[in-house]
Amino acid sequence: MNDFPARAVVDLAALRGNVRSLAAHAPTAQVMAVVKADAYGHGLVPSALAAVDGGATWLGTAQVSEAIHLRRAGVTGARVLAWLYAPGAPLRAAIEADVDLAVAARWALDEVVAAAREAGRTARVHLKVDTGLGRNGLTPAQLPDVLAAALAAQAEGALRVVGLFSHLALADDPGHATVAAQAEEFARAVALVEGAGARLEVRHLANSAATLTSPALHWDLVRPGLAVYGLSPVPQLGGPERYGLVPAMTLEAELATVKPVPAGSGVSYGHAYVVPGDTVLGVVPLGYGDGIPRHASGTADRWGGPVQVGGRRLGVAGRVCMDQVVLDLGPDAREAAGDRVVLWGDGRDGGPTAQDWADVAGTISYELVTRLGARVPRTYVDSEQDAGAAGTTARPADVEVTA
Repeated sequence: MNDFPARAVVDLAALRGNVRSLAAHAPTAQVMAVVKADAYGHGLVPSALAAVDGGATWLGTAQVSEAIHLRRAGVTGARVLAWLYAPGAPLRAAIEADVDLAVAARWALDEVVAAAREAGRTARVHLKVDTGLGRNGLTPAQLPDVLAAALAAQAEGALRVVGLFSHLALADDPGHATVAAQAEEFARAVALVEGAGARLEVRHLANSAATLTSPALHWDLVRPGLAVYGLSPVPQLGGPERYGLVPAMTLEAELATVKPVPAGSGVSYGHAYVVPGDTVLGVVPLGYGDGIPRHASGTADRWGGPVQVGGRRLGVAGRVCMDQVVLDLGPDAREAAGDRVVLWGDGRDGGPTAQDWADVAGTISYELVTRLGARVPRTYVDSEQDAGAAGTTARPADVEVTA
């Protein structure tokens, strides 16, 4: 039994299946499953292992520490790339752990070379070029000088330039002019780097959206992040089911207080919601301290973030608090303390999804799952194995939590 009255249930079978679906969308490319930010809130190591089992041959992290943690946890079945760090990052440890490193600035190249010399090993480097996102990466003007220095370091054995990559600004709008412009800029960078003598193993540009909608951008490797977890990066074009994806996370909780209140009772801070008649209120022990967006609060004019309880779909009544939200269960409610509430899941039974919450809160589904708080335990199920063993999918409450 969990000490905390809520949990994020992650179906590892969904993760594996999503990677397989993404590979089918990009049959000419390898798949890098991006597991940065604790695998978008799903748990770094379990998610990485499931992605590799699903066919991912690469794993991507933002921070070097994430990549090192994967290796130390025994994740060895795929190459790992880390692409975001500041001066003083533990690059020697990364090189010794067989982690590929991005180089997005001249100082970064210098630190990689120094770390490789200290380690007595050849570093594997991917040059990152800024083709128009205006974020991390070498500008086209900076690329020639850094490339020359990288190839000089390669000649002495300090590193090998094995990859070139970039990132798209508007891949979720496939017809936008910037997508084609960045693709052209990337092709020019590839020609420059290969023309200078670099023998690239992988050239990669496509994120989740481009993996699903822009086959011409697949190159040798695609880098899906959100889609690995079964959420659509292009919700305006279709939900995850359109792309053969299944949301892997279900966020659920037990009702705490359940009590009748009379008409006119105010609910939560500021009384933004006042019950119109005699009713029953239910308290869900999750709040913005756990990553539930305060912008999903409810008012007299509209429900807040959607939930499913007792087979019914309701919404948050009143303001989201730090540790709890309140539901107006209605005058005929039969729910009791301890009953299960689903905040978001795969939606296949008509329940709410992370995208539904994002729509209410005016944000994106990425933010909902990624910022789920650390005190919410992650519980892992495997619906494929459970179904094979027992003919049914295990109920999340029956599965032991893994830290």
